[in-house]
Order: sequence, then structure tokens, then C-alpha cells
Amino acid sequence: MPPGPLDDEYLDRVVVGPRDTTPKRVVLVDPDPDWPRQFAAHEARIRAALGSDALRVEHVGSTSVPGLRAKPRVDVLVTVADPEDPDVVSRLEAAGYRLHVREPGHRCLVVPGGRGPDANVHVWAADDPEVERCLLFREQLRADPADRARYQARKEELAGELWTDVNHYAAAKGEVIDSVIARARAVGRRPPAP
Repeated sequence: MPPGPLDDEYLDRVVVGPRDTTPKRVVLVDPDPDWPRQFAAHEARIRAALGSDALRVEHVGSTSVPGLRAKPRVDVLVTVADPEDPDVVSRLEAAGYRLHVREPGHRCLVVPGGRGPDANVHVWAADDPEVERCLLFREQLRADPADRARYQARKEELAGELWTDVNHYAAAKGEVIDSVIARARAVGRRPPAP
């Protein structure tokens, strides 16, 4: 998503298909020991679809952090040479995913209802700064109980509000996310090698 405020006009341009703007709360669930297995199943499916074109496939987001409450949806980070190559999306769609977001340098695909565990598959170029941010954020939350608790508290606070789009909920966590990433950089944390 773009830097700065996230508005409905932007979402209307990048979300593929109709948007459900019915106000709803975000539901967070207790950590599920099955999330790593769900990620592994998605990783295998993505690698089978993209072969060596999948340069990196990583479990990111809250479900990748042991002990963190989360929405029951696995976030998958995939890097490819060119995320805007229509062949990448076509191959992932043939593997059962559906294009949900199309924005410059980023594609997000989801699992259509009833076709397996929920997932957001984020596709970026390997050198996109968002890749490092996602991985630093994950590594810092895994390593630092205070940052993990602060992030959890913010998620719980926001989950109690009504949201017309889950992207607004995600954007509202931005300040805490940025501070966690800044702390990761300050302590010299690095993303794992691909």
C-alpha cells in the first residue's frame, strides 16, 4: 500500500473486484500451532506454480510470530524478478489463488472461499524495500518480548473498532510497525538470507 494516508479512493483503484465496505470488527484469535503447517502448504503450492521464478517464499505477519494473537490468515511474502509480469499472476491463479490487489510493484493474491486455509500472498521484487521491512519486523517481534507486547496491545485496541476495510486497520498499526522496524535497525538486526 502507498506511503502516507490510505484512503478509499486509492483502494477503489487497486482492489480487484467490488469492495465490501460494511463496517466490521477485526477478529483476532489465539496462536494456532497449525499456522506453520498452513504456511508450508502455501509455500509448496507457490513453488510448484512458479518454480525457480519464486526467488524467496517467507512466512510473515502475525501468524509467523509464535505467541502472537492474529487474524486467522497466513501472510506469505514472495519475491520474483518482476511482480508486474502477468505470467506470475496467471500461474498463481492456476494454482488456486485469486488476484485481490494490483498496485505498482506489488500484487496480493488470496485464497477464494473454501479452497484451503486463508492466506494473503504478497508478491514483490526481491529488491523492493517492503521485503526488508516485512522481514525485519518479523525478526524483531520474534526476538523482543517488549516489542511483541506493544504490537499486540495496539492490535487489540484497534480490533475493538469498526472498520470499513481491513486495510484501514492495517494502516492504523503503521506507527507501531515503523517503531519496531526502527528498533530492529538500531540493534543491527538483519533479515535472513534468501
